[in-house]
Amino acid sequence: MLNALNPQPQDKILQLIQMYKDDPRSTKIDLGVGVYKDATGLTPVMRAVKTAEKQLWEAETTKTYTGLAGDPAYATALQSLILGDTVPADRLSAVATPGGTGAIRQALELIRLASPEATVWISNPTWPNHPSIIRYLGMKMAEYRYFDAETRGVDFDGMIADLGRAKPGDVVLLHGCCHNPTGANLTLAQWGAVADLLEKTGAIPFIDIAYQGFGDGLEEDAAGTRLIASRMPEVLIAASCSKNFGIYRERTGLLIAISPTAAMRATVQGNLAFLNRQNFSFPPDHGARLVTMILTDDALRADWKAELEEVRLGMLGLRQHLAEELRRLSGSDRFGFLAAHRGMFSRLGATPEQVEALREKHGIYMVGDSRMNIAGLNAQTVPILAKAIIDVGA
Repeated sequence: MLNALNPQPQDKILQLIQMYKDDPRSTKIDLGVGVYKDATGLTPVMRAVKTAEKQLWEAETTKTYTGLAGDPAYATALQSLILGDTVPADRLSAVATPGGTGAIRQALELIRLASPEATVWISNPTWPNHPSIIRYLGMKMAEYRYFDAETRGVDFDGMIADLGRAKPGDVVLLHGCCHNPTGANLTLAQWGAVADLLEKTGAIPFIDIAYQGFGDGLEEDAAGTRLIASRMPEVLIAASCSKNFGIYRERTGLLIAISPTAAMRATVQGNLAFLNRQNFSFPPDHGARLVTMILTDDALRADWKAELEEVRLGMLGLRQHLAEELRRLSGSDRFGFLAAHRGMFSRLGATPEQVEALREKHGIYMVGDSRMNIAGLNAQTVPILAKAIIDVGA
């Protein structure tokens, strides 16, 4: 049987990580891997997470299963963080998942179960796992324009024109904030226009929110999601705690489904639990329990929010520093988009040849489409990167 398997293509980011590791240059810079790093290059454990883990170690008395949907307290806490009081609780269903990727997978499984012929619309570009999972599940997929290669901002006219072709029952996958891989985000007014269009076409919004708190702040980053949730009868939301709680390896995610009526909630919840059972039975709990403890304890929540704000402002400062350095070296404002983007990523707009030159000549590693992780920089490496960008003619 196993000899019938075909080799799978190597993941480009994992390949890039290995190339970086093999590079002997001490001046090399890793801007490829999508994890937050502090100024020393470390992905730290947040203070509130450390404190919560100590408390949990003292208080936990069992490691038994929590249930197919995970601990209800976790769902309640994370729903409140994302949605506030936008949607009545009796319309909300949720299941804990192994990370945000698990939430996306379960959402797509739910779509396929409920509407096998639905087309899933994804932004061009988007996070590579989105189309990969959709294709693997054999679902219909279409792209909508999103990124303007000239301005490095959102091609909103193109986006609206493309999504105007969505049919009733189709699903539109949106990034809640800090668009990956571009860093270019919708304004709140644009979110409103998207809601208008979804109401007109009858397409269903599916929001992937993985970076809440990394952009303009916890409340601000949730504003688009809340606007959509307040206006649409049905919404799917895949949430990740990897970045804003720094618990990548704990695989802590949540899938939220907003039903049109309270009467439908039990059926939706039952189907979500059913899908968890088919894929992995009971979801992991350690990360979810830490998140619950932090969000429901005033002191832990305050410390977490303070550290998350430090992280956000640090990335914003790096963006501004890089944009200013490039302005100084180039004598133009053509890199101003870097300061306007939000989150960990920006798409530089360099050609594949220029990206290769950055790697070969300067030891600077970024994804081939010129997506770079701003959090991979520090005050010392920003000028190095700026000089290299100008040197290769990007």
